[in-house]
Amino acid sequence: MSPRTTASTAMRLSITAIFTSLVFVATTIFSIYVPQTRGFFNIGETMVFTTALLFGPFVGAFAGGVGSMLADLFLGFPHYAPATLVIKACEGAVVGVLNRKRLRFSSKLQWKAFTVTFGLIAGVLLGAIGSLYYSGSVELYIGFPPSESPTLNLFVPTEFWYTLGALVVLLVGLMGFVFEPEFGWLIITTLIGGSVMVIGYFIYQLFFLGPLFGFYVVAIAEIPVNIGQMTIGLIVALPIVRAIWRFLPSLKS
Repeated sequence: MSPRTTASTAMRLSITAIFTSLVFVATTIFSIYVPQTRGFFNIGETMVFTTALLFGPFVGAFAGGVGSMLADLFLGFPHYAPATLVIKACEGAVVGVLNRKRLRFSSKLQWKAFTVTFGLIAGVLLGAIGSLYYSGSVELYIGFPPSESPTLNLFVPTEFWYTLGALVVLLVGLMGFVFEPEFGWLIITTLIGGSVMVIGYFIYQLFFLGPLFGFYVVAIAEIPVNIGQMTIGLIVALPIVRAIWRFLPSLKS
């Protein structure tokens, strides 16, 4: 093995280890308790998406699966850990693969329409699910390791989510028409990858945890919660990825 190949392998292993740790930290450092599902909303999807878009399907799959599984074990959800390993690994792999296989449109106008359409979908999802499931009194846990009692008890009005959803639609539309017409492909890439996560947890809760712990109701109730987690993850991850690509364009290829 040549020195160049050895250095490349070492760099790739280092990146994988670093971003696996970042997925773990992102999943554990900030969470909102959701009483309806007896679970926690977290921002781990942000780092899973970021890793897969920057470094491809293999690093995305490993960091997403292993980092998220370790977070489940650390937070006291061992019954989710095996499923998380598989589901989040698939999520990272799908996002990484789709990002490298972009659609080809004949004109920038088609790309702009594509971007605006999926920006509208993301904004509507955020406004609707946020207002239904994350409004009112919420328990916010911040810190590492997370505290046993809430760091903050907040009241979040429904108007906050409607405003945030409208802002997302506006910003994505601006991005598509003024700066980067192909931005819409990043949105659909993360939406498809996130859908793998939503469907995966639903199947696991319904057919595996359901017979063991009676999680039948939880399986249905957690669908919109996971969709919200996916949507917020992509809204945070995409600007981060675009900023990194701007300063390190070699990562985009």
